[in-house]
Amino acid sequence: MSGAVELVTPRLRLRMPQRGDHVVLHELVADPAVHRYLWPQPDDPLTDMFSRTLRAAGSWQLYGYGLFLAYERASGSFVGQMGVFHSWRGFGQGMDDVPEAGWIVAREHWGKGYAGEAMRAVLEWFDQAHGRSDARPDGQERPKGKQRIVCMIDPANTASVALALRLGFVRYASRQTGEADEVDLFERLG
Repeated sequence: MSGAVELVTPRLRLRMPQRGDHVVLHELVADPAVHRYLWPQPDDPLTDMFSRTLRAAGSWQLYGYGLFLAYERASGSFVGQMGVFHSWRGFGQGMDDVPEAGWIVAREHWGKGYAGEAMRAVLEWFDQAHGRSDARPDGQERPKGKQRIVCMIDPANTASVALALRLGFVRYASRQTGEADEVDLFERLG
């Protein structure tokens, strides 16, 4: 991948992952209210965040897109992790080898509209940088279109479900994640 990507919205700065980010991400999910809707539930959250940070960096390196860390522009306060990363969930149902959207917001920033603001910027950037393009018969390229992006959300996480719907995602299936846990699968089509 060439060059760092940084997105700026009216209230946020979104940057690519860096070495050591697993620490701030661990602090983010150490809050049980933030952690309750994440799947799979890890045995060791610090090790899990280290692995997630490496996967996020790998998505950037191999596919040219991934998760961002979001910060308030005014205060520099860490808001959360959000973006589109390349995923392989290993359970089929259209969730393997695809771009997947995700967002985790620190509790002190809930209800401020930050996830929506960040994800609208991310999706716009993603569509411009990674959207599908087709050559016309005259050899000219058509404008880029949207490619399919998926996300999975615990149905009890009504705020995230509402955001996914506002972003243009539609529910297409559900998946059992454990004995009693279920997640809804969403997709945004081109």
